[in-house]
Amino acid sequence: MDRKAPSVLNIAVIVGALGYFVDIYDLLLFSIIRIPSLRSLGLDAAQAGTIGRQILNIQMLGLLIGGIIWGVLADKKGRLNVLYASIILYSLGNIANGFVQNVSQYELVRFISGLGLAGELGAGITLVSEILPKEKRGIGTSLVAGIGLTGAVFAFFIKEHFYWRTCYFIGGGLGFLLLLLRIGVLESGMFQGVARMNVSKGNFLMLFNNPTRFRKYLVAILIGLPTWYVIGILISFSDDFARAMHVRGAIDPAKSVMCAYVAISVGDVAAGLVSQALKSRKNAVWLYYAITLGGLFLFFNLEGRSPTALYIAAAVLGFGTGFWAIFVTMAAEQFGTNIRATVATTVPNMVRGSLNLVSLLFNALLASVGYLKSGWITGIVVMVIGAVSLIFTQETYHKDLNYVER
Repeated sequence: MDRKAPSVLNIAVIVGALGYFVDIYDLLLFSIIRIPSLRSLGLDAAQAGTIGRQILNIQMLGLLIGGIIWGVLADKKGRLNVLYASIILYSLGNIANGFVQNVSQYELVRFISGLGLAGELGAGITLVSEILPKEKRGIGTSLVAGIGLTGAVFAFFIKEHFYWRTCYFIGGGLGFLLLLLRIGVLESGMFQGVARMNVSKGNFLMLFNNPTRFRKYLVAILIGLPTWYVIGILISFSDDFARAMHVRGAIDPAKSVMCAYVAISVGDVAAGLVSQALKSRKNAVWLYYAITLGGLFLFFNLEGRSPTALYIAAAVLGFGTGFWAIFVTMAAEQFGTNIRATVATTVPNMVRGSLNLVSLLFNALLASVGYLKSGWITGIVVMVIGAVSLIFTQETYHKDLNYVER
Protein backbone atom coordinates (compact mmCIF):
# COMPACT_ATOMS: atom_id res chain seq x y z
CA MET A 1 0.00 0.00 0.00
CA ASP A 2 1.30 3.48 -0.89
CA ARG A 3 2.29 5.72 1.97
CA LYS A 4 0.02 8.68 2.54
CA ALA A 5 1.41 11.91 1.06
CA PRO A 6 2.58 14.38 3.72
CA SER A 7 0.22 17.23 4.61
CA VAL A 8 1.16 20.78 3.66
CA LEU A 9 1.02 21.61 7.38
CA ASN A 10 3.50 18.95 8.48
CA ILE A 11 6.23 19.46 11.08
CA ALA A 12 8.88 20.35 8.48
CA VAL A 13 6.74 23.17 7.04
CA ILE A 14 5.74 24.52 10.46
CA VAL A 15 9.26 24.48 11.87
CA GLY A 16 10.64 25.80 8.56
CA ALA A 17 8.24 28.74 8.78
CA LEU A 18 9.25 29.47 12.38
CA GLY A 19 12.91 29.20 11.42
CA TYR A 20 12.48 31.68 8.61
CA PHE A 21 10.54 33.94 11.01
CA VAL A 22 13.63 34.18 13.24
CA ASP A 23 15.88 34.51 10.16
CA ILE A 24 13.90 37.48 8.83
CA TYR A 25 13.69 39.09 12.28
CA ASP A 26 17.49 39.06 12.47
CA LEU A 27 18.05 39.91 8.80
CA LEU A 28 15.85 43.02 8.84
CA LEU A 29 16.62 44.12 12.38
CA PHE A 30 19.52 46.35 11.33
CA SER A 31 17.35 48.17 8.76
CA ILE A 32 14.69 48.67 11.44
CA ILE A 33 16.99 49.95 14.23
CA ARG A 34 19.63 51.50 11.95
CA ILE A 35 18.98 55.10 12.97
CA PRO A 36 18.71 54.72 16.78
CA SER A 37 21.64 52.29 16.95
CA LEU A 38 23.98 54.44 14.85
CA ARG A 39 22.92 57.65 16.57
CA SER A 40 23.71 56.07 19.95
CA LEU A 41 27.21 55.29 18.62
CA GLY A 42 27.75 59.01 17.98
CA LEU A 43 26.83 59.34 14.28
CA ASP A 44 24.72 62.20 12.95
CA ALA A 45 21.70 61.87 10.64
CA ALA A 46 23.74 62.05 7.43
CA GLN A 47 26.23 59.46 8.65
CA ALA A 48 23.36 57.17 9.68
CA GLY A 49 22.46 57.07 5.98
CA THR A 50 25.91 56.62 4.40
CA ILE A 51 27.37 54.37 7.11
CA GLY A 52 24.06 52.52 7.28
CA ARG A 53 24.29 51.58 3.59
CA GLN A 54 27.88 50.49 4.16
CA ILE A 55 26.99 48.20 7.07
CA LEU A 56 24.01 46.78 5.18
CA ASN A 57 26.23 45.96 2.21
CA ILE A 58 28.75 44.24 4.51
CA GLN A 59 25.93 42.17 6.00
CA MET A 60 24.84 41.19 2.48
CA LEU A 61 28.42 40.22 1.61
CA GLY A 62 28.31 37.83 4.58
CA LEU A 63 25.07 36.38 3.20
CA LEU A 64 26.67 35.92 -0.21
CA ILE A 65 29.71 34.07 1.14
CA GLY A 66 27.65 32.14 3.68
CA GLY A 67 25.22 31.03 0.99
CA ILE A 68 27.99 29.20 -0.85
CA ILE A 69 29.41 27.61 2.31
CA TRP A 70 26.06 26.42 3.70
CA GLY A 71 24.74 25.30 0.32
CA VAL A 72 27.72 23.03 -0.29
CA LEU A 73 27.56 21.65 3.25
CA ALA A 74 23.80 20.99 2.97
CA ASP A 75 24.36 18.74 -0.05
CA LYS A 76 27.36 17.03 1.54
CA LYS A 77 26.29 16.72 5.19
CA GLY A 78 22.51 17.06 5.09
CA ARG A 79 19.86 19.77 5.21
CA LEU A 80 19.24 19.49 8.96
CA ASN A 81 22.91 19.71 9.96
CA VAL A 82 23.20 23.00 8.10
CA LEU A 83 20.06 24.35 9.71
CA TYR A 84 21.44 23.58 13.17
CA ALA A 85 24.87 25.11 12.49
CA SER A 86 23.56 28.26 10.81
CA ILE A 87 21.08 28.92 13.64
CA ILE A 88 23.86 28.69 16.23
CA LEU A 89 26.09 31.09 14.28
CA TYR A 90 23.52 33.79 13.63
CA SER A 91 22.17 33.53 17.19
CA LEU A 92 25.65 34.11 18.62
CA GLY A 93 26.19 36.89 16.07
CA ASN A 94 23.06 38.73 17.09
CA ILE A 95 23.86 38.48 20.79
CA ALA A 96 27.29 39.95 19.96
CA ASN A 97 25.52 42.78 18.08
CA GLY A 98 24.08 43.91 21.39
CA PHE A 99 27.58 44.63 22.69
CA VAL A 100 29.13 46.64 19.80
CA GLN A 101 30.74 49.96 20.74
CA ASN A 102 31.78 51.42 17.37
CA VAL A 103 31.13 51.18 13.63
CA SER A 104 34.01 48.78 12.94
CA GLN A 105 32.69 46.30 15.49
CA TYR A 106 29.18 46.74 14.07
CA GLU A 107 30.41 45.94 10.56
CA LEU A 108 32.32 42.84 11.68
CA VAL A 109 29.45 41.39 13.72
CA ARG A 110 26.84 42.09 11.02
CA PHE A 111 29.11 40.25 8.57
CA ILE A 112 29.27 37.25 10.93
CA SER A 113 25.50 37.39 11.44
CA GLY A 114 25.08 37.47 7.66
CA LEU A 115 27.20 34.33 7.32
CA GLY A 116 24.88 32.52 9.73
CA LEU A 117 21.63 33.86 8.29
CA ALA A 118 22.58 32.58 4.83
CA GLY A 119 21.85 28.95 5.69
CA GLU A 120 18.26 29.07 6.93
CA LEU A 121 16.05 29.73 3.90
CA GLY A 122 17.76 27.60 1.25
CA ALA A 123 18.12 24.50 3.40
CA GLY A 124 14.56 24.91 4.67
CA ILE A 125 13.05 25.37 1.20
CA THR A 126 15.03 22.37 -0.09
CA LEU A 127 13.85 20.18 2.78
CA VAL A 128 10.19 21.16 2.30
CA SER A 129 10.40 20.78 -1.51
CA GLU A 130 11.82 17.27 -1.18
CA ILE A 131 9.37 16.12 1.48
CA LEU A 132 6.14 17.36 -0.15
CA PRO A 133 4.65 15.96 -3.40
CA LYS A 134 4.95 18.22 -6.46
CA GLU A 135 1.25 19.18 -6.25
CA LYS A 136 1.81 20.71 -2.79
CA ARG A 137 5.40 21.94 -2.71
CA GLY A 138 4.62 25.42 -4.10
CA ILE A 139 2.04 26.01 -1.40
CA GLY A 140 4.32 24.51 1.27
CA THR A 141 7.30 26.71 0.42
CA SER A 142 5.05 29.77 0.17
CA LEU A 143 3.70 29.09 3.64
CA VAL A 144 7.27 28.86 4.94
CA ALA A 145 8.09 32.24 3.42
CA GLY A 146 4.75 33.91 4.10
CA ILE A 147 4.70 33.04 7.79
CA GLY A 148 8.44 33.57 8.13
CA LEU A 149 8.39 37.05 6.64
CA THR A 150 6.18 38.28 9.49
CA GLY A 151 9.42 38.21 11.48
CA ALA A 152 10.04 41.72 10.11
CA VAL A 153 6.73 42.90 11.56
CA PHE A 154 7.63 41.36 14.91
CA ALA A 155 11.01 43.11 14.77
CA PHE A 156 9.27 46.47 14.25
CA PHE A 157 7.05 46.03 17.32
CA ILE A 158 10.00 44.83 19.40
CA LYS A 159 11.89 47.96 18.32
CA GLU A 160 8.97 50.10 19.48
CA HIS A 161 9.16 48.70 23.03
CA PHE A 162 12.81 47.84 23.67
CA TYR A 163 16.25 49.48 23.50
CA TRP A 164 18.09 48.57 20.30
CA ARG A 165 20.67 46.40 22.06
CA THR A 166 17.88 44.42 23.73
CA CYS A 167 16.33 43.83 20.29
CA TYR A 168 19.50 41.99 19.24
CA PHE A 169 19.54 39.93 22.45
CA ILE A 170 15.93 38.89 21.79
CA GLY A 171 16.90 37.75 18.28
CA GLY A 172 19.71 35.61 19.62
CA GLY A 173 17.44 34.07 22.24
CA LEU A 174 14.78 33.23 19.64
CA GLY A 175 17.42 31.44 17.59
CA PHE A 176 18.42 29.17 20.44
CA LEU A 177 14.76 28.40 21.19
CA LEU A 178 14.39 27.42 17.55
CA LEU A 179 17.05 24.74 17.96
CA LEU A 180 14.76 22.92 20.39
CA LEU A 181 11.92 22.90 17.84
CA ARG A 182 14.17 21.38 15.17
CA ILE A 183 14.54 18.14 17.15
CA GLY A 184 11.34 16.61 15.74
CA VAL A 185 12.18 17.27 12.06
CA LEU A 186 13.39 14.36 9.91
CA GLU A 187 16.00 14.54 7.16
CA SER A 188 14.90 14.53 3.51
CA GLY A 189 14.47 11.02 2.10
CA MET A 190 15.81 12.19 -1.27
CA PHE A 191 19.02 13.37 0.38
CA GLN A 192 19.37 10.10 2.29
CA GLY A 193 19.05 8.21 -0.99
CA VAL A 194 21.64 10.36 -2.76
CA ALA A 195 24.00 10.11 0.23
CA ARG A 196 24.41 6.41 -0.56
CA MET A 197 25.08 7.03 -4.28
CA ASN A 198 28.47 7.43 -5.89
CA VAL A 199 27.84 10.92 -7.31
CA SER A 200 29.42 14.30 -6.69
CA LYS A 201 27.53 16.09 -3.91
CA GLY A 202 27.54 19.80 -3.13
CA ASN A 203 30.02 20.53 -5.90
CA PHE A 204 29.60 24.28 -6.44
CA LEU A 205 31.79 24.13 -9.56
CA MET A 206 29.18 21.90 -11.26
CA LEU A 207 27.11 25.04 -11.69
CA PHE A 208 29.84 26.57 -13.85
CA ASN A 209 31.44 23.67 -15.76
CA ASN A 210 28.35 22.95 -17.87
CA PRO A 211 26.89 25.74 -20.08
CA THR A 212 23.28 24.63 -19.64
CA ARG A 213 23.55 24.41 -15.85
CA PHE A 214 25.35 27.76 -15.68
CA ARG A 215 22.65 29.49 -17.76
CA LYS A 216 19.89 28.04 -15.56
CA TYR A 217 21.74 29.12 -12.41
CA LEU A 218 22.41 32.65 -13.66
CA VAL A 219 18.84 33.38 -14.72
CA ALA A 220 17.56 31.87 -11.44
CA ILE A 221 19.56 34.55 -9.59
CA LEU A 222 18.69 37.46 -11.87
CA ILE A 223 14.93 36.83 -11.59
CA GLY A 224 15.13 37.84 -7.93
CA LEU A 225 17.00 41.15 -8.39
CA PRO A 226 13.91 43.39 -8.00
CA THR A 227 13.24 42.07 -4.49
CA TRP A 228 16.34 43.45 -2.80
CA TYR A 229 16.43 46.58 -4.94
CA VAL A 230 13.03 47.38 -3.41
CA ILE A 231 13.88 46.38 0.17
CA GLY A 232 17.55 47.34 0.31
CA ILE A 233 17.27 50.74 -1.36
CA LEU A 234 13.72 52.08 -1.64
CA ILE A 235 12.26 50.76 1.63
CA SER A 236 15.32 50.79 3.91
CA PHE A 237 16.12 54.40 2.95
CA SER A 238 12.56 55.60 2.42
CA ASP A 239 13.21 58.56 4.74
CA ASP A 240 15.85 59.92 2.34
CA PHE A 241 13.57 59.44 -0.67
CA ALA A 242 10.74 61.14 1.22
CA ARG A 243 12.88 64.23 1.81
CA ALA A 244 13.82 64.31 -1.88
CA MET A 245 10.10 64.19 -2.78
CA HIS A 246 9.12 66.74 -0.11
CA VAL A 247 6.74 64.35 1.59
CA ARG A 248 4.74 66.34 4.14
CA GLY A 249 5.86 64.76 7.40
CA ALA A 250 8.57 62.63 8.96
CA ILE A 251 9.07 59.11 7.65
CA ASP A 252 10.17 56.26 9.92
CA PRO A 253 12.06 53.73 7.74
CA ALA A 254 11.31 51.05 10.35
CA LYS A 255 7.60 51.59 9.72
CA SER A 256 8.23 51.42 5.97
CA VAL A 257 9.94 48.06 6.45
CA MET A 258 7.04 46.85 8.59
CA CYS A 259 4.42 47.91 6.01
CA ALA A 260 6.39 46.32 3.20
CA TYR A 261 6.89 43.05 5.02
CA VAL A 262 3.27 42.69 6.07
CA ALA A 263 2.45 42.91 2.37
CA ILE A 264 5.35 40.63 1.34
CA SER A 265 4.09 38.01 3.77
CA VAL A 266 0.58 38.13 2.32
CA GLY A 267 2.01 38.20 -1.19
CA ASP A 268 4.17 35.15 -0.62
CA VAL A 269 1.27 33.04 0.62
CA ALA A 270 -0.87 34.29 -2.27
CA ALA A 271 1.93 33.50 -4.74
CA GLY A 272 1.78 29.83 -3.85
CA LEU A 273 -1.97 29.78 -4.40
CA VAL A 274 -1.65 31.73 -7.66
CA SER A 275 1.05 29.37 -8.90
CA GLN A 276 -1.19 26.43 -7.99
CA ALA A 277 -4.20 27.94 -9.76
CA LEU A 278 -2.21 28.82 -12.90
CA LYS A 279 -0.20 25.58 -12.70
CA SER A 280 2.80 27.72 -13.58
CA ARG A 281 5.63 29.28 -11.59
CA LYS A 282 6.61 31.67 -14.41
CA ASN A 283 3.15 33.16 -14.93
CA ALA A 284 2.85 33.79 -11.21
CA VAL A 285 6.14 35.73 -11.23
CA TRP A 286 5.05 37.72 -14.32
CA LEU A 287 1.95 38.82 -12.40
CA TYR A 288 4.06 39.91 -9.43
CA TYR A 289 6.45 41.80 -11.70
CA ALA A 290 3.47 43.79 -13.00
CA ILE A 291 2.38 44.64 -9.45
CA THR A 292 5.95 45.71 -8.61
CA LEU A 293 5.97 48.09 -11.58
CA GLY A 294 2.71 49.60 -10.31
CA GLY A 295 4.31 50.03 -6.90
CA LEU A 296 7.33 51.79 -8.42
CA PHE A 297 5.00 54.20 -10.23
CA LEU A 298 3.28 55.02 -6.94
CA PHE A 299 6.55 55.37 -5.01
CA PHE A 300 8.20 57.79 -7.42
CA ASN A 301 5.09 59.99 -7.67
CA LEU A 302 4.82 60.99 -4.01
CA GLU A 303 5.85 64.62 -4.47
CA GLY A 304 4.24 66.64 -1.69
CA ARG A 305 2.13 63.70 -0.50
CA SER A 306 1.56 62.51 3.07
CA PRO A 307 3.57 59.85 4.96
CA THR A 308 0.51 57.57 4.71
CA ALA A 309 0.79 57.64 0.92
CA LEU A 310 4.43 56.53 1.16
CA TYR A 311 3.58 53.69 3.52
CA ILE A 312 0.84 52.55 1.11
CA ALA A 313 3.36 52.61 -1.75
CA ALA A 314 5.75 50.58 0.41
CA ALA A 315 3.00 48.00 0.96
CA VAL A 316 2.24 47.76 -2.77
CA LEU A 317 5.93 47.29 -3.51
CA GLY A 318 6.09 44.69 -0.75
CA PHE A 319 3.21 42.69 -2.16
CA GLY A 320 4.71 42.90 -5.65
CA THR A 321 8.02 41.48 -4.48
CA GLY A 322 6.25 38.74 -2.52
CA PHE A 323 7.35 36.08 -4.98
CA TRP A 324 10.43 35.21 -2.89
CA ALA A 325 9.40 31.63 -2.07
CA ILE A 326 8.27 30.90 -5.62
CA PHE A 327 11.50 32.16 -7.14
CA VAL A 328 13.62 30.10 -4.69
CA THR A 329 11.39 27.07 -5.32
CA MET A 330 11.86 27.53 -9.08
CA ALA A 331 15.63 27.52 -8.57
CA ALA A 332 15.52 24.38 -6.42
CA GLU A 333 13.29 22.57 -8.92
CA GLN A 334 15.72 23.08 -11.79
CA PHE A 335 18.60 21.05 -10.33
CA GLY A 336 19.26 17.50 -9.14
CA THR A 337 19.20 16.40 -5.51
CA ASN A 338 23.00 16.24 -5.24
CA ILE A 339 23.36 20.02 -5.79
CA ARG A 340 19.81 21.20 -5.04
CA ALA A 341 20.58 22.64 -1.59
CA THR A 342 23.68 24.34 -3.00
CA VAL A 343 21.43 26.08 -5.54
CA ALA A 344 18.53 26.82 -3.18
CA THR A 345 20.90 28.31 -0.58
CA THR A 346 23.19 30.26 -2.88
CA VAL A 347 20.54 31.71 -5.20
CA PRO A 348 18.65 33.81 -2.59
CA ASN A 349 21.92 34.86 -1.00
CA MET A 350 23.39 35.81 -4.36
CA VAL A 351 20.32 38.02 -4.77
CA ARG A 352 20.83 39.52 -1.32
CA GLY A 353 24.54 39.94 -2.06
CA SER A 354 23.72 41.59 -5.40
CA LEU A 355 22.51 44.56 -3.37
CA ASN A 356 26.19 45.56 -3.32
CA LEU A 357 26.19 45.82 -7.14
CA VAL A 358 22.79 47.50 -7.27
CA SER A 359 24.02 49.99 -4.64
CA LEU A 360 27.12 50.69 -6.73
CA LEU A 361 24.90 51.71 -9.64
CA PHE A 362 22.61 53.73 -7.38
CA ASN A 363 25.51 55.51 -5.66
CA ALA A 364 27.27 56.18 -8.98
CA LEU A 365 24.16 57.99 -10.21
CA LEU A 366 23.40 59.68 -6.89
CA ALA A 367 26.01 62.45 -7.06
CA SER A 368 25.01 63.56 -10.55
CA VAL A 369 21.22 63.08 -10.76
CA GLY A 370 20.02 62.91 -7.13
CA TYR A 371 17.93 60.45 -5.14
CA LEU A 372 14.86 60.25 -7.33
CA LYS A 373 16.45 59.83 -10.75
CA SER A 374 19.13 57.45 -9.46
CA GLY A 375 16.38 55.43 -7.78
CA TRP A 376 14.14 55.01 -10.79
CA ILE A 377 16.98 54.53 -13.29
CA THR A 378 18.35 51.75 -11.09
CA GLY A 379 14.84 50.30 -10.88
CA ILE A 380 14.42 50.23 -14.65
CA VAL A 381 17.76 48.44 -15.08
CA VAL A 382 16.90 45.86 -12.42
CA MET A 383 13.39 45.18 -13.76
CA VAL A 384 14.61 44.76 -17.34
CA ILE A 385 17.30 42.28 -16.24
CA GLY A 386 14.73 40.34 -14.23
CA ALA A 387 12.21 40.23 -17.08
CA VAL A 388 14.74 39.02 -19.65
CA SER A 389 15.91 36.33 -17.23
CA LEU A 390 12.34 35.17 -16.60
CA ILE A 391 11.79 34.78 -20.34
CA PHE A 392 14.71 32.36 -20.56
CA THR A 393 14.00 30.32 -17.42
CA GLN A 394 12.28 26.93 -17.49
CA GLU A 395 8.78 26.18 -16.24
CA THR A 396 9.16 23.77 -13.31
CA TYR A 397 5.66 23.38 -11.88
CA HIS A 398 5.22 19.73 -12.93
CA LYS A 399 8.85 18.65 -12.53
CA ASP A 400 9.79 15.49 -10.60
CA LEU A 401 12.69 16.26 -8.23
CA ASN A 402 13.99 12.76 -7.60
CA TYR A 403 17.05 12.86 -9.89
CA VAL A 404 20.74 13.76 -9.76
CA GLU A 405 23.14 15.89 -11.80
CA ARG A 406 26.10 14.12 -13.36
